[in-house]
Amino acid sequence: MLSPHSSSPSMAKPTLRHRASACLADVFRFLVGSFLALLLLWTFSSFFTPSPSNFDTLHPPSDFASSSHNSQNQYPSLAYDPPDITFYDDPKLSYSIQKPIKNWDEKRRHWLKHHPSFSAGASERVLLITASQPKPCRNPIGDHLLLRFFKNKVDYCRIHGYDIFYNNALLQPEMFSYWAKLPVVRAAMIAHPEAEWIWWVDSDALFTDMEFKLPLDRYKNHNLIVHGWSHLIYERKSWTGLNAGVFLMRNCQWSMDFMDVWASMGPQTPNYEKWGQVLKSTIPDKLFPESDDQTGLVYLLYKEKEKWGNKIYLEGEYYFEGYWEEIVTTFDNITDKYREMERGGQELRRRHAEKVSEQYGVFREKYLKEAGNGKGSWRRPFITHFTGCQPCSGDHNQMYSGGSCWDGMRKALNFADNQVLRKYGFVHPDAMDPSVSEVPYDYPA
Repeated sequence: MLSPHSSSPSMAKPTLRHRASACLADVFRFLVGSFLALLLLWTFSSFFTPSPSNFDTLHPPSDFASSSHNSQNQYPSLAYDPPDITFYDDPKLSYSIQKPIKNWDEKRRHWLKHHPSFSAGASERVLLITASQPKPCRNPIGDHLLLRFFKNKVDYCRIHGYDIFYNNALLQPEMFSYWAKLPVVRAAMIAHPEAEWIWWVDSDALFTDMEFKLPLDRYKNHNLIVHGWSHLIYERKSWTGLNAGVFLMRNCQWSMDFMDVWASMGPQTPNYEKWGQVLKSTIPDKLFPESDDQTGLVYLLYKEKEKWGNKIYLEGEYYFEGYWEEIVTTFDNITDKYREMERGGQELRRRHAEKVSEQYGVFREKYLKEAGNGKGSWRRPFITHFTGCQPCSGDHNQMYSGGSCWDGMRKALNFADNQVLRKYGFVHPDAMDPSVSEVPYDYPA
């Protein structure tokens, strides 16, 4: 029997020790609960917002800042034109070929001095120029063909870092037909003092080796480069001793003076008819009586070799420009040879960015040692020129049919286009097929 003075254990009055233990237990339970709540919250957060993996996050190299700064200094500053006086501020300056310009070398140097970002690489800077007539073509497919010819030139310039200017205006209306190129070249020299070389390429010429690059070191002592052969000029006096549809001209005073003399044979002068007679009597195989730029160039080399000849390079070692009829039939064999070459060279099959294409052109050279150059070679011809085809007017030379011209152009354009499209993962399956198919990995292993 329980005494009224006894107490039940559960009803006993707690001691100080018991109160401290209960307090610690409560604190522990609170901390554990808080930890579990935070852990649960972090788990859900990680699930819905995963942290990036190493593959997704690219960290710049340790020298990124310095390399970025240096790379900026390697490129011309297109937004910087100081207020310093240059030749552009001379009110007497004329872009017209009919008004001579003097001290051009000094004026260019002065301009480059005030635009130092253009100085680096100036000796190899090239501006390519091409052109077509102001009006639509008479040939129903002419405008389409010229568009593809122009695209080809744009592709080549983009791959090699060259600037390009397309002109379809007669800057000197009296200088028509083949003479129309000279006023454009002259104006381009003034408009582009940063360019060391002005490269004229006719509208009916295209690049059929997109990897080959101009060997500018070879021309370091010359100011005008044309495709030609000295024996045909100095021994046979032939108007086909060179071709004036493609030429490379240094942006200098010599070139300004030479163009003044060359252009003096053109239709804008009162002596145009007389010059036609002189050229016809001097160059026996000239076919027509009018004075033309190509025969005029042959005449200047033949008659004034001592004055001009030592600065003119007649390039005959490769197809600086090549006659289309002897080239087009070789494309299939060349394609087979290059495919065989790539089967034996893994570095040639490697996929790569278009921006670094020049390196793969260098890789290929060791495989081309036995290929030769020019006629009879299985190396890709550098430039194929459809002389006499007249894609815009359609008035082709009667030596061959219009069909052979247009089919030849399509084949050459697709042959060149495959070299570009492959860097984008596609090719034309056949040179005459406008469709494309995807290139498999490691093709053509």
